[in-house]
Amino acid sequence: MKAHVTKKTLSEGLGLLERVVPSRSSNPLLTSLKVEASEAGLTLSGTNLEIDLSCFVPAEVQEPKDFVVPAHLFAQIVRNLGGELVELELVGQELAVRSGGSDFKLQTGDTEAYPPLSFPSNADLSLNAEELARALGSVRYAASNEAFQAVFRGIKLEHHADTGSARVVASDGYRVAIRDFPVSGDGRNLIIPARSVDELIRVLKDGEARFTYGEGMLSVTTDRVRMNLKLLDGDFPDYERVIPKDIKLQVTLPATALKEAVNRVAVLADKNANNRVEFLVSEGQLRLAAEGDYGRAQDTLTVTQGGVEPAMSLAFNARHVLDALGPIEGEAELLFSGSTSPAIFRASGGGGYMAVMVTLRV
Repeated sequence: MKAHVTKKTLSEGLGLLERVVPSRSSNPLLTSLKVEASEAGLTLSGTNLEIDLSCFVPAEVQEPKDFVVPAHLFAQIVRNLGGELVELELVGQELAVRSGGSDFKLQTGDTEAYPPLSFPSNADLSLNAEELARALGSVRYAASNEAFQAVFRGIKLEHHADTGSARVVASDGYRVAIRDFPVSGDGRNLIIPARSVDELIRVLKDGEARFTYGEGMLSVTTDRVRMNLKLLDGDFPDYERVIPKDIKLQVTLPATALKEAVNRVAVLADKNANNRVEFLVSEGQLRLAAEGDYGRAQDTLTVTQGGVEPAMSLAFNARHVLDALGPIEGEAELLFSGSTSPAIFRASGGGGYMAVMVTLRV
């Protein structure tokens, strides 16, 4: 087998696999990737038993033959090559990697022993890949990283055929992030592990993301990449009940201005008291205040204020506020139902995104 491929495209494909394939494992074969050669190019495949990933790389191939190589070592070699065109030549059990004046020889593994990876050819549902990636990316921050929190470590994907929309939801028990986006067709409700979502976001670019549902598994296919994702089992909590309905005070202001102000005062926020930042709304102004062992900070912003309450004082975790504001562009709308009730942060004028946060005790 001999193949010629550009360093750029091969590095991009290996970069995707490198994030999935473990660098260490009790099963050494899981640290390798399988390369299937055809006249059209190379298909790179790897797994960590939670995610199976396959990526196609266009190449000129002669006498196609499959091989298995150490994933991270192969990627490191390709990244460090000096030339822009890479030549791969398989002779017996040895793979030559050449570019410019460099020539590496890699021992290959047993293709027969490599765990078989299969990807479906049919699709149950097609979604806009860019829209799906944007939705998942805007709520990912709210998913828990704690192993004991079960389904909170995942992102729920809901399909609402009656409204022609889908919703992604993430929560760590202290906050909820929600994003609605349009879809056509009817799909299943499922919970994808947050770490798998990270890899899914990286491979979703443009075009269509085709879903195929399996038993405890979701397969996602794009024009270049195929993935099998193991799903989380369990019931996601009823997040709807924490969304406040009785809004007593509404504040509108530029999201960027609020981010910058929170960042400023949070420098002195007490790290041992949940990075506490106080919000005081009164007479068309929002005053932010934080206090810690080394001093106090205050910042005042002019806002558009509405609602039945003339003033309100609340407190939030500064990091949670910045996370919630991250996906919001333009004007941000803050909806308060009380100093001890959850608050809503969303984009003014809609857009489908909403963050719900619990308040700290005033």
